[in-house]
Amino acid sequence: MSLSDLMERLGKTIFEAPFDATMASNEAPELAEIRLAVLEQLLKKGHRVGGRTVFPYNLVRIYVLGANEDEAAFLQGDFLKGYFEQEIRKSLARSNFRFPEDLEVEFSASGELPGSKEDWLRVETESRPRRQTAPAPRRTARLTVVRGTAMPPEVLLNKERTNIGRTVEVYRAQGPSRRNDLAFTEENEINCTVSREHAHILYSRKTGEYRLYNDRWHRQAKHAAGNCGLWIIRDGLSREVHRDARGVKLEWGDEIQLGRAIVKFHTK
Repeated sequence: MSLSDLMERLGKTIFEAPFDATMASNEAPELAEIRLAVLEQLLKKGHRVGGRTVFPYNLVRIYVLGANEDEAAFLQGDFLKGYFEQEIRKSLARSNFRFPEDLEVEFSASGELPGSKEDWLRVETESRPRRQTAPAPRRTARLTVVRGTAMPPEVLLNKERTNIGRTVEVYRAQGPSRRNDLAFTEENEINCTVSREHAHILYSRKTGEYRLYNDRWHRQAKHAAGNCGLWIIRDGLSREVHRDARGVKLEWGDEIQLGRAIVKFHTK
């Protein structure tokens, strides 16, 4: 089969019936040929480290020789690049290889004629320095008290961590524990439902997200879900925020309910 015929079949098959690792070779032999040729070369480049097989390269270059101008444009398009990145990642994962998260694929096509029929495809790998991504721009965010009495009644989230609780200073037997930025200090029926160390909000410089975490200790009994003491009300529906390491991402307009007190999360 000529390279031109292969390119034509490649385009049709990708857009009409994408292939995967379970594709029978008699369904699309030209696609299986490309896929297997690439993966065969890549899997040989792995090596054992600490009991695991590692593929250390974050750049895979696939060269196709003997392509004309139109074929080269097709090969170097964004769709095919993304498609093969996905296929390579899937294959490495199935083979239990560890590989870089920033693994990328580049296609390069040339009109240079291959030395033989077997030399039309060449695969090279490279370990490039990781790109330094600029941190996401920080959105101005604040908390406004809607129900309950707090000092101050509104807080700008201009730190990486913002604590919320019933008193300003929190002490334990060992000494000072923490300081709350939003404190429900007045003694009243609503404020007394807020714990001293009730919740905190973390800002991620990497993602630009604000996430809410539950700081209360509570029993995990089957019928004691209300003990979580912390909810997010969004679009008229409530969601419990239990104590865990992930927290919950906040969105504009979320109402945070702490016991019976409520604060609103705003961003610009």
